[in-house]
Amino acid sequence: MVDRLVNSEANGRRIAYVEQCFGASGQPLFVPGRALVGEGVLTKMCRKKPKPRQFFLFNDILVYGNIVINRKKYNQQHVISLEDVKLEDVQDEGSPFYTKDGKPVNRYTEKTLRNGWKLISPSKSFVVYAATSTEKHQWMSHIKKCVDDLLMKQGKTQNTENDSPVWVPDSEAALCMHCKKSQFTLINRRHHCRKCGIVVCKDCSSNKWLLPQQASKPLRVCLTCYQSLSNTKTSVPLPNTHLDDSSGDSSSEDDEEPSNQDVNEENSLPPEGQFQSYD
Repeated sequence: MVDRLVNSEANGRRIAYVEQCFGASGQPLFVPGRALVGEGVLTKMCRKKPKPRQFFLFNDILVYGNIVINRKKYNQQHVISLEDVKLEDVQDEGSPFYTKDGKPVNRYTEKTLRNGWKLISPSKSFVVYAATSTEKHQWMSHIKKCVDDLLMKQGKTQNTENDSPVWVPDSEAALCMHCKKSQFTLINRRHHCRKCGIVVCKDCSSNKWLLPQQASKPLRVCLTCYQSLSNTKTSVPLPNTHLDDSSGDSSSEDDEEPSNQDVNEENSLPPEGQFQSYD
């Protein structure tokens, strides 16, 4: 079915329209052999709170962005290669997050967030929620089929060694999850370890390490991960005990709404239970 999509005029029009909706803020998406398989709105668990995001599933990539005007205008485009994507189911009571010793931390218990799963890749990992269980099944089955077909076509296999972590939301940690002593305030800010995803204080994340799958510059890591990486020598360290508060610690780029554009809150609300499939 995807092969028929690739060569259809409708597929070309759909991809051109997605490019138009992202405008200059997005990258070109039309390449030979690429097909738009489906699209829809999912709720993405961002660093501070869950937010609706528009997702586009192609046969080789997953694209998502901020909704400025529903079905008309998006920005903050992100592109993830499907050959690296893995899926993990999330229980309806919330996202399961655990400390380094395997103990569960307080879970996000927002009752409206159900039908979730983790999207895991080397460059970026996060949790998304669908409006209905049917929509969740549609998304997960379509993504899995696209990933399986792509890997088979390329003759590749996946590995999980360099997958990025799913960040623990800020709301899950009143104290540093490393030292378990430092209390977060307006002055004592939260930071995230880019290797394990826990929320840590400045003193417990005073080192950086180059994680090339996530970024071209060294990123903040917690003391435990820094020690582990130093022992294995899997990447390049950058010790720095004088890190700027903002250095290497920006939240997910799509976590904040753009300051120079008005987001239409009414139009950015996700439609109930809609996954538009084109296959």
